[in-house]
Amino acid sequence: MIVSTPTPQGAAHVLLVEDDDGMRVLVTRVLRESGFRVTGCRSGAEMWSLLPSTAIDLVLLDVMLPGASGFDLLRALRAKGGLPVIMLSARNEEADRVLGLELGADDYIAKPFGRPELLARIRAVLRRATIAPMPAAASRPEALNFAGWRLDLRSRALTDPEGAGIDLSGAEHDLLLVFLEHPGRVLGREQILEMSRGRLATPSDRSVDTLVSRLRRKLEPSDGAAPVIKTVRGSGYMLAAKVEPV
Repeated sequence: MIVSTPTPQGAAHVLLVEDDDGMRVLVTRVLRESGFRVTGCRSGAEMWSLLPSTAIDLVLLDVMLPGASGFDLLRALRAKGGLPVIMLSARNEEADRVLGLELGADDYIAKPFGRPELLARIRAVLRRATIAPMPAAASRPEALNFAGWRLDLRSRALTDPEGAGIDLSGAEHDLLLVFLEHPGRVLGREQILEMSRGRLATPSDRSVDTLVSRLRRKLEPSDGAAPVIKTVRGSGYMLAAKVEPV
């Protein structure tokens, strides 16, 4: 059953895909009381029926669903674009969190979770998905060029040296921006976590390495060319390219 709740105009619209009726009602109430517009549904089939005609700002996606799993749905969502997605799961295994990040999730919340954590993570993902207004037309570049690549700061679009568009998840975009803002500087895992505003799990987690690996695969250079992001053994990672604001 699909249920949509009204809220003030302009509020962020969250699509909650959760087959547990009690959990769906509880999360919907929490989000609505916190100023969000919420549409709840029970399966991937209902989700797909909503997306073409509904403006959604973020998807809360349960892992265990009837029919296609949350991971399957996440994979399909990422093939279509960069809509922010937070995974919800009763399983808190590291392998599940890593898989969710590898597939492009913007965050992963283990059940049971508290109201403050849920709201903080949703707001953080929404902030990262929104480009802040520029204070003045000439004070911020429109794009950053590096090693033949181009990241458009307004549209968040990444194009390769041949001009082809490359899809980035919200987490991948934030990580790339961290590297572009600190070219030639070795960044440790804790620094990356801090600079990416806590999107990942913990410094002891493999989530940082997983996200870096995922981004590096998308920036894979042609045969014989030096990698754009280098591993500095025992220290972290470094963007090995000159960055030119344009």
